[in-house]
Amino acid sequence: MPRSVTYNLFEAIKDTYVPQSLRTDGNAFHILRLLLLYHDPELCSFLDTKRITPEKYCLTWFQSLFAATSSLEVVINMWDYYFQQSDPFFVFFLSLIMVINARDQIISMKEEEKEKIITTLANMPCGLEADDVSDFCTLAQYYALKTPVSFRNELMQNIYSGKNDDSLLVSQALCLPVSVQELVDNTVCRNDQTVPVNADAVRFFLVDCRPIEHYNAGHLPTAFHLDCNLMLQEPGAFATAVQGLLSAQRQALAHKSNAGGEHLCFLGSGRNEEDQYTHMVVASFLQKHTQYVSLVTGGYAALHDYFADNIDAVLQDHDPKNCVVCAPAYHSKLRQQNGGGKAQSQSSDLFGKISAAMKSKSAEVKGRLIDYIVNPNPSTPVQERHVSSTDKIGKRYRDVAPVFSIDDDQDSGGTVQHVTDSDEQELVQIQQYLRKPEVIEHFPCQEVKLNGFMYKSHLIVTRTELIVLREVPDAKGAAELIVKRPLSAIVKITARKRHPELITFKYGVPDGENLKISDMDRFLIPNAERATKVVSDQILIQLKAKE
Repeated sequence: MPRSVTYNLFEAIKDTYVPQSLRTDGNAFHILRLLLLYHDPELCSFLDTKRITPEKYCLTWFQSLFAATSSLEVVINMWDYYFQQSDPFFVFFLSLIMVINARDQIISMKEEEKEKIITTLANMPCGLEADDVSDFCTLAQYYALKTPVSFRNELMQNIYSGKNDDSLLVSQALCLPVSVQELVDNTVCRNDQTVPVNADAVRFFLVDCRPIEHYNAGHLPTAFHLDCNLMLQEPGAFATAVQGLLSAQRQALAHKSNAGGEHLCFLGSGRNEEDQYTHMVVASFLQKHTQYVSLVTGGYAALHDYFADNIDAVLQDHDPKNCVVCAPAYHSKLRQQNGGGKAQSQSSDLFGKISAAMKSKSAEVKGRLIDYIVNPNPSTPVQERHVSSTDKIGKRYRDVAPVFSIDDDQDSGGTVQHVTDSDEQELVQIQQYLRKPEVIEHFPCQEVKLNGFMYKSHLIVTRTELIVLREVPDAKGAAELIVKRPLSAIVKITARKRHPELITFKYGVPDGENLKISDMDRFLIPNAERATKVVSDQILIQLKAKE
């Protein structure tokens, strides 16, 4: 064969089958982790705990399509099967099987050093024999069949073209995303008896996590309702509801109902404020190592848009007056019918008041007034007042950066970039640390990450710092020191009226007339009222000391 032809074949293979997004934070590695989380959440959790991410062991697998770590005979057999599939994405399922086949060996290495586990994983293809390739590829094909397909269709161009699209980043995905179209197609195929369905194909059990009033205003007929608000408001009732969900899933499968399916697909509202609680629910299932967990991209809002004018024929109990998507247009139309001129005048007056309030607020910030709350009690309506020169607690402060307040949290939490955890955190003994003389008070809590995961932790307040110890599950009495912030960096403490025990500490610096929030920490604190008071008191003591 001429060298030019050989090179052209090489180029064709490289461009078609080798993922192009192979930088450290590339989508290719995050996708493999999501696939592992979907099919073997326990193994994924183990590797996450060890901070072993896919790029540490599978980079050469992707770059060489296993040629760098397998014998020539194995590679020829594997490539023969691979290229016949005409599916570039198949390398992800080959890699997935490579890891899953080694699960028992990997989990048994929990006492081993991180680097040894990485080396063991990276060398897994070396043990593959030529006779094993057929079964190996067949198993990969089976796992591909048991995986939702929409996420790969949406990411294919991004992964294999080398063109980066920030909107398609999956690094922050809580679990495997599923498109509305795939959810609908999955439901339609089950209802249409003329469409042949593979018995091993994905069958969704849809879990609608919206608040009950939203669910009652419109939902898919096959959806099981699980109110995400129960998780914080009534944990006991939530646990009972989860057991009811799992029981309903088993019964639906046993009776071969159209609503039955092994794959739990969660549906949120599509609005950030409510979906952070949906994420907590999904995270609770993942932390229990529940297999086949996915989340509908865009939530109910995307589902509503998908059906558009046909919405009443598809959704059950759809009520435009109370549906969160329809309601704004419905009430606007109603106001116009009842006298648009008067409504427009009232709206104009309202915007005038808002504008005046904003100008007043801007002037206060310019004057470096320090916002604070007189009574930081989350269970009562929040009242905000400002420090003035006549207050007994102090005067207007100069050279003080933060604007500190406690109010109702309206932030989605999705726009703040968090500091990435370092590979090695300081390990401490909890009781020994709490006995340190500088510790003023500590509060048992749950650290809540943006993706919904919660970790059993301890919030510690000293005279100058806010410290968080995260308990280590496998080491009784031990914890990792994961947060150590100066109190002076706190610019705002927020709490939600509906969930007053969910507290957010925001850090930042002044940026002209505004505040630039650089980071945040969020906690579920049973004694939230006391915790916020202790922190705010220490901050005010620091401010008074600077007079």
